[in-house]
Amino acid sequence: MTLNLYDTMARTKRPFTPRDPKRVTMYVCGPTVYNYAHIGNARPVVAFDVLFRLLRHTYGADAVIYAANVTDVDDKINKKAAEEGVDISVITDRYLEIYNADMSVLGALRPTHQPRATQTMDAIIAMIGRLVANKAAYAAEGHVLFNTQSYADYGKLSGHPMEDMIAGARVDVAPYKQHPADFVLWKPSKDNEPVWESPWGPGRPGWHIECSAMIEQALGLPIDIHGGGIDLLFPHHENEMAQGLCAGHEHGAGKDTEYARYWMHNGFLNMGDEKMSKSVGNVALVHELIAQAPGEALRWALLVGQYRAPLDWTNDLIEQSKKALDRLYGALRRSSEVKAQATGPSVAFMEALEDDLNTPAAMAELFAMATALETARGEDRAYAKGELLASANLMGFLFADPEYWFQAGVSDELREKVDALIADRVAARTAKDWAAADRIRGELTALNIEVMDNPTGATWRIKEQS
Repeated sequence: MTLNLYDTMARTKRPFTPRDPKRVTMYVCGPTVYNYAHIGNARPVVAFDVLFRLLRHTYGADAVIYAANVTDVDDKINKKAAEEGVDISVITDRYLEIYNADMSVLGALRPTHQPRATQTMDAIIAMIGRLVANKAAYAAEGHVLFNTQSYADYGKLSGHPMEDMIAGARVDVAPYKQHPADFVLWKPSKDNEPVWESPWGPGRPGWHIECSAMIEQALGLPIDIHGGGIDLLFPHHENEMAQGLCAGHEHGAGKDTEYARYWMHNGFLNMGDEKMSKSVGNVALVHELIAQAPGEALRWALLVGQYRAPLDWTNDLIEQSKKALDRLYGALRRSSEVKAQATGPSVAFMEALEDDLNTPAAMAELFAMATALETARGEDRAYAKGELLASANLMGFLFADPEYWFQAGVSDELREKVDALIADRVAARTAKDWAAADRIRGELTALNIEVMDNPTGATWRIKEQS
């Protein structure tokens, strides 16, 4: 089996071959931390978390280096800090902590590195200096701009002519620009904004140069995989690659001609007919969703569609995702007496996942394995259970105890009351006091509790709402 990934640059799937199998590198554009993340922000986190898990499985946990940056200097951050009358670090520290906690609830592993722009300022300034020295950037009126005409392959990644890119980017045609498509690497800070000293005057960096410097510092170039949302393809990733290559990195003989071996982009998450966006206002915040639904169900919902395709976010999607996990956890609970055999993921499951992260096909294989577990006999059940767990765990699922899954969201007070009623009912059944057992079952039904009797006693769960 071979991992095949869709490479945006090549416009096709390609077998994945890392530059060094002992050091596989991946970079994914991370959050701008000024507010709560919405579920659309979480889609690349979860999609590339699956890839991170798969790469670790294939090459070894220590061999995969994953960096996801944090943008912690930005106009929105500045505005929020000014409104609260605090330093920007108060805002960014607060929302980065919340972001990491929320993504953890969605089952995302923490990246190997989480570089922050404000902690990479020396590297950013040094990279701009190399661009100026290489005639790929120029200083003008307190700004430093990248000279797009200095890079012959500008537009190669996004595949659009220069004229279309200028129109699509709605560029600011400032009088100091040599070409309308030239973009800012360094700019003067406004009053009361964060400021850093540089050879071109006090100021702060542009957005694109931050990622290039963080990639260089955290991973080195070229990297194996660069990921992010499709909305970042242009101008962000196009600019990132152009300035990264023109900064004059070298490996082997001569300059780099490769920035990332594979470019990967996830599709939009839509709310109704529009892309989910804070600026539009059609957002569902992760912080609120995880208080309403299990994080594992939200993760499932984000993966029911192949990562490159658009995905419509609805309440029905969340409910269907809960039911899908009910099916899998139900199979585990009904085989609770079986000790899982240590084994790896199934061949069919791996073939699905290695086909450009075909998570819908991989999920179908999980259901097939759940059915196999429930229909298997004898020693085959232990193997079937082990295979289901190994496969699901690789995707970030089925780590919870099945009983806990079915009782999630129950208050401690209700749990104690139900456990006491269950114990009384078991005692009544043991004493063959069927009238008392039926009465207690009626009390449980009134509490919306479903009781499942088994040879060793009984288990329970909250009934699904009709």
